[in-house]
Amino acid sequence: MTMRNERRAGLGPNAPLIGALRARQGLATPALILDLNAFEHNLKTMARLCKRAGLALRPHAKSHKSVEIARRQIAAGAVGISVATVREAAVMVEAGLPGVLLTTPVVGDIKLDIVSGLAGRSKDFMVVVDTLAGVEALERGGRKLTVLVDLDIGMTRTGVPDVAGALALIRRVQSSKVLKLAGVQAYSGMVQHITLPADREKVYGVELRQLEAVLKAADTQLGYKPDIVTGGGTGSFEIDRRAGLLTECQCGSYVFMDVQYEDVQLLSTGPNPFKTALFVQCTVISNNHSTSPTTDGGFKTFSMDGPIPRLARGASAQAEYKYFGDEFGKVPGEKLKLGAKVELVTPHCDPTVNMHDFYHCVRGNVLEDIWRVDARGSL
Repeated sequence: MTMRNERRAGLGPNAPLIGALRARQGLATPALILDLNAFEHNLKTMARLCKRAGLALRPHAKSHKSVEIARRQIAAGAVGISVATVREAAVMVEAGLPGVLLTTPVVGDIKLDIVSGLAGRSKDFMVVVDTLAGVEALERGGRKLTVLVDLDIGMTRTGVPDVAGALALIRRVQSSKVLKLAGVQAYSGMVQHITLPADREKVYGVELRQLEAVLKAADTQLGYKPDIVTGGGTGSFEIDRRAGLLTECQCGSYVFMDVQYEDVQLLSTGPNPFKTALFVQCTVISNNHSTSPTTDGGFKTFSMDGPIPRLARGASAQAEYKYFGDEFGKVPGEKLKLGAKVELVTPHCDPTVNMHDFYHCVRGNVLEDIWRVDARGSL
């Protein structure tokens, strides 16, 4: 086997099309497609916006779960990578990526053992804690770990929900002989998809006041000013850069965008700065009912926690996609040829990516490469 074929082994049925002209039209589907021109624009744009705002970027890999994409984010200036699951952390650390931050508290012996085993294997690997029991569990592993205290600023999902509790946890980590305190985390996913900037700022402004109260109390009562204050997302980025409380942001969806974010006005003035880069290509597999062609992309292809996938290519501007079963979709009112391809914007990029094995990286009609979705799964 040649080196070229060796590299392509295991990249799925579309690997032989890499580099071929018009390969985009010949893909076996359903195929997750990454438009490289839009993707590269998004990388450069976020790097520029962060630099202008004086914010470090530790983008969230829960959006892409890809070592290759993480490497490109770091090459564009990111200080590290945020991850949501132990599996994502293990994949990124084992790939040698620096600055991996596990943003979810770790509970359970198996997960704690895995995290303990990651300690010292990657530069600046960090985890979060939000309970005294969580601190004790990490200490029992006996490995030195760098820790952030996770703050709940209003979402009520994870994090310490009050100022007194946050100070108590900060003190406890500071006194640990095993753990090193690096700062705090404050993230609110509930605000990211609020459509209008004024509505988003109204909700998020209250939450940021909670973060400000913790930071002020830590300074005045403990003499502690965290080196890292991390959080935020693509939807809250404009507010975060103005507020001046965070030292770094965890934006993730900006690399792809999706139907949810296409409908969010990210900036108070001007168009959204990021381009839609992620699509799913499907094939018309039956057109016996001429005005309701059936495609090969259904519930097992798209995450259903968001809006309906939005048609981007291959049908009229007025066409709408409808779910039609586990393996099927349909495009009512359209007359499409058997074997015709349609491309759809993902409804919610993160969980949709988790349903696929590969990114088919295209530039125009050329399939330039295939990248693995390395860290898919639920652990």
